[in-house]
Amino acid sequence: LNMQEKDPMFWNRWAQQTLKNALTLQTLNTNKAKNLILFLGDGMGVPTVTAARILKGQLNGQSGEETRLEMDKFPFVSLAKTYNTNAQVPDSAGTATAYLCGVKANEGTVGVSAAAVRSQCNTTKGNEVTSILRWAKDSGKSVGIVTTTRVNHATPSAAYAHSVDRDWYSDNEMPPEALQAGCKDIARQLFENIPDIDVIMGGGRKFMFPKNQSDVEYPDVLKHSGTRKDERNLVQEWKDKMKDKKGYYVWNKKQLLSLNPNNVDYLLGLFEPSDLTYDLERNTDTDPSLTEMVDVAIKILRKNPSGFYLLVEGGRIDHGHHEGKAKQALHEAVEMDRAIGRAGLMTSIHDTLTIVTADHSHVFSFGGYTARGNTIFGLAPMVSDVDQKPFTSILYGNGPGYKLVTGARENVSTIDYQDNNYQAQAAVPLSMETHGGEDVAVFAKGPLAHLLHGVHEQNYIPHVMAYAACIGQNRDHCLSRDGAAALKPALSVMAAILTVTRLLC
Repeated sequence: LNMQEKDPMFWNRWAQQTLKNALTLQTLNTNKAKNLILFLGDGMGVPTVTAARILKGQLNGQSGEETRLEMDKFPFVSLAKTYNTNAQVPDSAGTATAYLCGVKANEGTVGVSAAAVRSQCNTTKGNEVTSILRWAKDSGKSVGIVTTTRVNHATPSAAYAHSVDRDWYSDNEMPPEALQAGCKDIARQLFENIPDIDVIMGGGRKFMFPKNQSDVEYPDVLKHSGTRKDERNLVQEWKDKMKDKKGYYVWNKKQLLSLNPNNVDYLLGLFEPSDLTYDLERNTDTDPSLTEMVDVAIKILRKNPSGFYLLVEGGRIDHGHHEGKAKQALHEAVEMDRAIGRAGLMTSIHDTLTIVTADHSHVFSFGGYTARGNTIFGLAPMVSDVDQKPFTSILYGNGPGYKLVTGARENVSTIDYQDNNYQAQAAVPLSMETHGGEDVAVFAKGPLAHLLHGVHEQNYIPHVMAYAACIGQNRDHCLSRDGAAALKPALSVMAAILTVTRLLC
């Protein structure tokens, strides 16, 4: 316990300062948003945010609970209802369609309305819905996608693809009847649907190359070889198309960081055959972090005088939880928070609307009356009064951590429960832990961030972003009756002065 915390003055002063800051929010930011950034923590429910906050503090030598994440500093917070049209507890595809295309949809489908049925190719046509990435591109903005998963995974897919099945990564994963009926795999749609997406970074190399073509980084690992039955090399096709357009393809960190973003207009970075490795296991020499990818992406995108839309996914928070590996999940969340901080330093609150949210939660929890500053991966201070064994604070409602030893719950003190890949105990045995169904937080800052308030349907999010940036379907408010702009562009001089003052303080 920090000594000053024993003094009521400490808490009173802190609260008074918070109050003063809150009162300044009465002057709402009604500027027009030149730039839009959406940070999506896949599977980052509220318990994950809280636990990541504590972990971030503890990594900095603090007790952790009082730490402020970058997302904690956003002035406006609301809740999003995450259910899919046919699911109480949703998946990442139906939710991505909601927060990217503005329309709720069935689980397992991306970029199509709820009239489309999962895996039924013939329900695609006529039910396609477009995303805010598309609306931004059509309005002249630069657009980018940065993810720690495959670039054709559920979250990024909804930005550009229309697929009745999120698992149709390449034609190799599609049933023959779907191909015959004319449905296209998601990797192909990435390059064909929206021409010239300016920045694409993540994993998923193998889905872009002909079947059995060995991978550039793992030439001897069969499962990393190309998957495409149509024998197309989508990367080569992209390079050919971009050769006179300042387009660059990179597949490792060194190539990425050796680029001068001022001379790059288009970037395709595919750093792994499938998903990127967990940040805890990342090879820091060869694989870029999410923060490094975001840094390069913004440097390229912000050259456009009309601004940009950027989708950033911390996609493996979800994978850590599914595997019951809380340590992996929470380190992924902390890395995404670092990327949020970097983006904040590179953009201005005056002209950039930034939103941080999750697609859904997980059945992840931490409790057990742990003391202040207890390592987030530690034990509760008492043993169970039922089976007299210790237990970790972090537990899952279900998942692979369920384990019986001679018919009883495993004694966690006999194993290394702080290991990177330790699977926390679960109440119900499942090979993969499931999503959770509760609302998720939506953090917002920048122009018109106050439109995210209270409890909303998840599909409301892109409508707010589009309204703030004057793109997409309702733009009437951008012109007042006399034809002048109603949403005022951020005063660049004022912004410059404030930025300088901020740097000097």
